[in-house]
Amino acid sequence: MTAMPNKSFAPDPACLVQVSHLKQYFPISTGFLKTAQLKAVDDVSFDILKGETLGLVGESGCGKTTVGRSMLQLYKPTAGDVWFDGQKVEGKEALRAFRRRAQMVFQDPYSSLNPRMTVADIVAEPIDVHHLCESKKEREERIRELMTLVGLNTEHATRYAHEFSGGQRQRIGIARALASKPEFIVCDEPVSALDVSIQAQVINMLEDLQSQLGLTYLFIAHDISVVKHISNRIAVMYLGHMMELAPANELTRHPQHPYTVSLMSAVPIPDPRESRKQQRIVLQGDVPSPLKVPSGCPFRTRCSRATAACKETCPAMREISPGHFAACHNI
Repeated sequence: MTAMPNKSFAPDPACLVQVSHLKQYFPISTGFLKTAQLKAVDDVSFDILKGETLGLVGESGCGKTTVGRSMLQLYKPTAGDVWFDGQKVEGKEALRAFRRRAQMVFQDPYSSLNPRMTVADIVAEPIDVHHLCESKKEREERIRELMTLVGLNTEHATRYAHEFSGGQRQRIGIARALASKPEFIVCDEPVSALDVSIQAQVINMLEDLQSQLGLTYLFIAHDISVVKHISNRIAVMYLGHMMELAPANELTRHPQHPYTVSLMSAVPIPDPRESRKQQRIVLQGDVPSPLKVPSGCPFRTRCSRATAACKETCPAMREISPGHFAACHNI
């Protein structure tokens, strides 16, 4: 992992995806003829190595999903660049090629599937859009192959999405994401709407698919224990900003940013003896509105370490140990 400096950017051949100073602002009406900028993502930079999984965690509303959607330009970014396999994603042709090689698995397996389409047509949609099969027979074979790959019965291809359980629907969504033979997949909380027993099955399947197909993931979730299991590295977001980024074991064992320390203290420990020793760190106050982000560090209003410097300037991400980055004045 290389830090993302503010100087001129150079693509890294070891990285499949690089995000540089990404911003996503939404104009929000605040009254009669008045608007304000909701800063959903504010100057976020990171990269993802080929074949790895980067976990992205944070509480609801911190901008995790917006990062994933802005990367794929489902939302046109307000500012910043996305580089894929050494090439900057800009222009219609580059974006079309990028979207064939980068796909998304959505959070809600109920609303992300068209209820009027059969499973076969849902799975084949990327194939049809990108013209990846030359004949109807080849298309049908590819659909069967994809359904088998995600553990679905090929006889169910003519059924509709409402006839399946939540776990099966998410498998349909994963099959659809794999249809264009992508190299990179944004997994936007793919198991948060599923039962715990089904979550494990889907997570294990995603890991198997990664090893079989050489996939690279951005895995977005709010459950650190799930992210730790599947991720090589973990990034922590708060109020549109990236707070900390480190290898998964390093971040969960030695969190440095006060916000990450608080998040880790809330993770349940299975051992009752160890659990009794655990000191829960409860943050004071509420999350500020993204319409009125505090000056300086966005976390300072809830931070026990906050100083005058935290109010004046927003800390930049810096490397505090090899591969471990944090945005804090007091580390």
